[in-house]
Amino acid sequence: MCSLTWDGLDVTVMNMGGRVFYSSSLGRKFLQLPHLLCSCISSKARMEAPVCLIENTPNGLHVSPEALRLLSEIRQPVVVVSIVGLYRTGKSYLMNKLAGKNSGFCLGSTVQAKTKGIWMWCVPYPDRPNQTLVLLDTEGLGDVEKGSPQNDTWIFALAVLLSSTLVYNSIGTIDQTALDKLHFVTELSEHIKTKASSIPGDRNDTSEFVGFFPAFVWTVRDFTLQLEHDGKPISEDDYLEHALELKTGNTEKEQTFNLPRKCIRLFFPTRKCFVLECPTKRKKLPFLEQMEDSELEPEFVEQAKLFCRYVYWTSREKTLPGGHVVTGNLLAKLAKGYVDAISSGNVPCLENEVLALAEIENRAALQEAVACYAQLMEQSMELPTETLQELLDVHKKCEEQALKKFMARAFKDDKRLFQAEFMKTVDSKKEEYCRKNERESSKICSALLNSLSENLEQNIKNGSYSRSGGHQEFVNDLQKVEKQFLETPKKGIMGGNILKEFLQSKENISKTILQSDVSLQEKEKEIEEEKMKAKAKELEDEVQRQEMKMLQQKVEDQKQSYEMNQQKLMEKMEEERKQMKEEYEKMMQSKLREQKALLEEGFWKDADQLSKEIQQLKTEKEAAEGPSWLDTTLDLFKTALNIAAPILSTVFLTRDRKK
Repeated sequence: MCSLTWDGLDVTVMNMGGRVFYSSSLGRKFLQLPHLLCSCISSKARMEAPVCLIENTPNGLHVSPEALRLLSEIRQPVVVVSIVGLYRTGKSYLMNKLAGKNSGFCLGSTVQAKTKGIWMWCVPYPDRPNQTLVLLDTEGLGDVEKGSPQNDTWIFALAVLLSSTLVYNSIGTIDQTALDKLHFVTELSEHIKTKASSIPGDRNDTSEFVGFFPAFVWTVRDFTLQLEHDGKPISEDDYLEHALELKTGNTEKEQTFNLPRKCIRLFFPTRKCFVLECPTKRKKLPFLEQMEDSELEPEFVEQAKLFCRYVYWTSREKTLPGGHVVTGNLLAKLAKGYVDAISSGNVPCLENEVLALAEIENRAALQEAVACYAQLMEQSMELPTETLQELLDVHKKCEEQALKKFMARAFKDDKRLFQAEFMKTVDSKKEEYCRKNERESSKICSALLNSLSENLEQNIKNGSYSRSGGHQEFVNDLQKVEKQFLETPKKGIMGGNILKEFLQSKENISKTILQSDVSLQEKEKEIEEEKMKAKAKELEDEVQRQEMKMLQQKVEDQKQSYEMNQQKLMEKMEEERKQMKEEYEKMMQSKLREQKALLEEGFWKDADQLSKEIQQLKTEKEAAEGPSWLDTTLDLFKTALNIAAPILSTVFLTRDRKK
């Protein structure tokens, strides 16, 4: 047995005979656990070994269906760490260490590269129980035996697109040769698009790379130099930054020298460097996978630990532009979308993938939220309810929980069509419960009246009231049935209607008995008949008052629903606006730092280009801060609601005009 919080509810979970049950503050105890909650509980990564995510074959790149299935089962946020570099440089060893293992990703012990394509290992994140660490080990760049040499750049681009932290692994030193081998970074502008309207290589498009590119970590293996510059000790990070300094001049030689450095500096604002000594003697390297830390060089072991700690501490959840957190399920869709684009001969476009993903996720969010609402309503309510308000109160709580679930999963619902559809669907389901509530109440009331009126019906059938004084006896018996009916609890909301129909069905019988009662004078019969009409009118008026009251309750409930949806939308938009402002600020600060460095190095033209990009970001940031941004969102929401549910929209817009 365990306790957890699910959608704001305190839930106790039990496993009984292989079936999972729970009790909550809204529901009756020991109901079977909803599928959605089961998925949540079972969503933690439990992969015992890596699997191939993206295969590199002579016919191109292909996504493994089995890997996608495994990844799709992870509903937690994911932190994605990818490693790239030349083949036979020990990438897999570092990834195994990040997984907390000595083996897993194949190290290989010959000159033949072992990793083909991109391999994936999903493991629980150290000290982050609500996140999953996804490790991506890419095939070695420059492998002469690969399916297609052109796929090197695509593998590199996919690692960039999918990861939160990108590790570049190299051997020896960071020199011109090492940077020349990192030419893939200079080709990213031709292999990644930010916006659908841009063309590959567009400077305006690549200027936004800084907004979504991963953190960059350069690991230098088998490092033997002293960390010094101009005779003074320097840090590993200083070593990297000195290596990325530009050379002045406009010759082809200087431009070739500067290009990879510029790309790294402009695309990856967060940079870190680690240097690692050779782990052991050369002849023992083929057996590294079987060796314990105690058999390795102590300095290397400590350096590897520092690397792992840094990655653990600094790596962030994979997010999409706008701050939406990526789960394993979303990552699977992203990977497939990017590879499909490459396979069809197109350049992967972030905007297109995000929009396609949003369409899929928002529809799933809608279905999940509506299912959540129906599940909670079934668990939280016994029909019939004594009053409509009782049902509406339960509905309101369930709708709030379902809306919370929808808002948590939906993103980039820019036209608010999915939220409007959510309101329409939930309102429709509420009406179904109202009708079901009425049917259940009608059944109970009809059965109760049939039971209470058995003697009355028998007397009518036997003609017992067709005698002198029989009408008064009939009236007394009828009133007795009515009194007993009204005093019986748990009949539901249809008591007045069913009683009215019952009494109306007895009006003609009452008139017949009255006319045949010889003990009454004509005047007395007229008075009795007027009493019956007044009684019927009184009951009719009471039923109409109840129906009007219930109609007003429904209208008020719809208003409250609209206000709740509007409030949750405002909160979500404020959160998204805050995230957007932070992203703009982060990009501007990054570009300002780089601009300052370029000015100090004498690269005025590049600094001027950055100045234009910074000004554009400021303009976009100011637009996001303006009040019209929220006003536009609310107008879109009302328009969407008018399309999805015109009747609901009319109620709300009328209310707004009255204000």
